Amino acid sequence: MAAVQDGQLNLEVEKDIKTEITNDGSGNINANSSSPGSTSSGGKAKSPAGSGEDQQTLLAVLQFLKRNKLTESVDILRREAGLSADADDSPVSESAGAGSGGVPNVSADGGDANSLLSRVSIATPVTLVTNAGKHSNTFSFSSGGEDQPDVNVVLSAYSQQGDPVLYPLYYNGLKKFIESVLDCHRAELSQVFYPLFVHMYLELVYNNHENEAKQFFEKFSGDQECYYEEDLRILSSMSKKEHMKGNETMLDFRTSKFVLRISRDSYQLLKRHLQERQNNQIWNIIQEHLYIDIFDGMPRSKSQIDAMSGSLAGEGKRDANKAKVFYGLLKEPEIEVPLDDEDEEAENEEGKPKKKKPKKDSMGSKSKKQDPNAPQQTRIPLPELKDSDKLDKIMNMKEATKKIRLGPDNLPSICFYSFLNAYQGLTAVDFTDDSSLIAGGFADSTVRVWSVTPKKLRRVKSAADLSNIDKESDDVLERIMDEKTASESKILYGHSGPVYGISFSPDRNYLLSSSEDGTVRLWSLQTFTCLVGYKGHNYPVWDTQFSPYGYYFISGGHDRVARLWATDHYQPLRMFAGHLADITCTRFHPNSNYVATGSADRTIRLWDVLTGNCVRILTGHKGPVHSLAFSPNGKFMASGATDGRVLLWDVGHGLMVGELKGHTDTIYALRFSRDGEILASGSMDNTVKLWDTLKAFDDVELDDFTAATGHIHLPENSQELLLGTYMTKSTPVIHLHFTRRNLLLAAGAYNP
Repeated sequence: MAAVQDGQLNLEVEKDIKTEITNDGSGNINANSSSPGSTSSGGKAKSPAGSGEDQQTLLAVLQFLKRNKLTESVDILRREAGLSADADDSPVSESAGAGSGGVPNVSADGGDANSLLSRVSIATPVTLVTNAGKHSNTFSFSSGGEDQPDVNVVLSAYSQQGDPVLYPLYYNGLKKFIESVLDCHRAELSQVFYPLFVHMYLELVYNNHENEAKQFFEKFSGDQECYYEEDLRILSSMSKKEHMKGNETMLDFRTSKFVLRISRDSYQLLKRHLQERQNNQIWNIIQEHLYIDIFDGMPRSKSQIDAMSGSLAGEGKRDANKAKVFYGLLKEPEIEVPLDDEDEEAENEEGKPKKKKPKKDSMGSKSKKQDPNAPQQTRIPLPELKDSDKLDKIMNMKEATKKIRLGPDNLPSICFYSFLNAYQGLTAVDFTDDSSLIAGGFADSTVRVWSVTPKKLRRVKSAADLSNIDKESDDVLERIMDEKTASESKILYGHSGPVYGISFSPDRNYLLSSSEDGTVRLWSLQTFTCLVGYKGHNYPVWDTQFSPYGYYFISGGHDRVARLWATDHYQPLRMFAGHLADITCTRFHPNSNYVATGSADRTIRLWDVLTGNCVRILTGHKGPVHSLAFSPNGKFMASGATDGRVLLWDVGHGLMVGELKGHTDTIYALRFSRDGEILASGSMDNTVKLWDTLKAFDDVELDDFTAATGHIHLPENSQELLLGTYMTKSTPVIHLHFTRRNLLLAAGAYNP
């Protein structure tokens, strides 16, 4: 039973002896062998036709038909099944066979018709769980055409109830057992407490045992881990069956199996205890609602488990992180880098004309080598480089030669852009790659663009004026601009709600903005007008970002689905579904073949742009994830959340490799330096912190065993890795950007 997938059991576990645990209706629990010749609690030998589960289902249907006086149907069904005339008169045990994965059985004289049908309907799984670890959020809708999933279908498992008075005894008995086991197993088995508590509480509520549910919650809610506090608060508000219908949190619990990663020894301990005590109620919940991912080896310690725990649906399955990820960088096109006049003069003076040339050539040759971990150049279609793009790359390479090498002894200068009197409510900021423009999204639905260089912003001339320009002239790009429109900033109107995400295109010709109005807009920075409104999201869009190569962009929002777009398509190219709560931040991998999404379900997912598959599920944050950043080499990723922690991840192995503690509030901004040696983090606690990621990643030793089991030893070295803390007067930091020469730019709105 350890790993339930698509409604079936793992073959490993099916080898174990199955024991059917039944309840005789009076609180006495009987364990019956599930061999063909055994006798049920009703005293009647099972018919040889069909398995025990099929037999129980047939009896339940026959009793339902008889109760509704459908005698002809009863006779036909009895003949087809080869049952004797009195076969359906025997009582059917209340509880589902523990360990058999069968349909819950229904007593002959208990419950109404709807309850009976809802119990039988459990045979059809409501949720599909794929090997990629994606949970489908598609429900069976009621025939009445309601917008919400039919509560009887979605909650059908909760109609299988035992004696409500026994629930605290069951839970307390398991708690005492786990507290009595060896220390090495206790931490792993303690993971069972939270999902069991949730589903036992929901069963009591669904079956209208309000007082018992309230007492159960008050007695055991204090035993749960502190990082589930917000979930428990929402759970406590569901005190009646009516509250459960359409409740998103409840549907999350019901439609996604809670994943626990447990060693084989610990699992066998738990299984043996439940079989010896014949505790069918807890066993049924484990079977129905939990996915136990068993691994061979030593049990994990409490600190190792805590590091990976905290998400809405438990840990990520190990199978979900086994796909190969091509995290290497694409081969750069070969571009000749001309020498500056200054360089030539210096060479002539020194009489060594080739002194600097090898340095420049090495820049080009470094990018020409094919990374063995990189995807194929043509794996996804990328836009061809225009002449202007080539010129920009040449400028970038020249800037790179003047880049400051950062390290613990050479920290970057920080330039902070404070938005004063931002009464419109600053909600998003972005810089262009060359740091020449800055844009802000505001709660009054506007987008504002500023030039941070002496060069002012100008619009292209009207069509009539453009016809008079000599298109062959060398300065045609200057002539097409209208000097009359020159100004330091421009305001873009078009959204009908607050703007939550903005992103410049790499060529600085376009700007993306996403809004509460459910749209993503593409703006031209030549005309400062809206070119396209992309409509696909039905709810607020919290974030959007351009691909490092332009053309593609990603968006994510309240509908829990990330969408991949191309600027010349008005429909999304890919839809990435799997998160259990809002997608709060999005980020392209440097090679543009993958997209990372952070969510309010406290997980980070990595998606393959080509296939649309989820290739990584990363858990460990204890609050909604609000910021993501990839290292320049594409091998590592950093994430920040409302828990004030920065987590470092190895993308290739799908493992957490570092934890940086120091912030006291939500981390909204993360950025690696151009060399990847320093990570900057900005928070709502009004500080910017610099971290030594070179040391953090050098200290990591990953082997096959660690990757397979998740035995991660995170050193408590946050203070050693912290290089500096820089406080603002009263300005939360919402964006960070390293210039091409490694100057750090930060931005936020002053909060008097």
